[in-house]
Amino acid sequence: MKYLSVKDLAIRFGVSIQTIWVWSGDGPYCIKGFPKPVKLGPQVVRWKLDDVEAWEASRESAA
Repeated sequence: MKYLSVKDLAIRFGVSIQTIWVWSGDGPYCIKGFPKPVKLGPQVVRWKLDDVEAWEASRESAA
């Protein structure tokens, strides 16, 4: 299984690191359905590539 860092996601979507955190949060600016990060260690948080790709596919089919 492959994982992506917050920096990887920011580059992938052309947004800031802070935007990725906002999208994946629970606040008013979060994006419904955006994958939640997985905690792999005390200071290691990553997103599953499969989850990110599934989210991208769902966005493409909705467009």
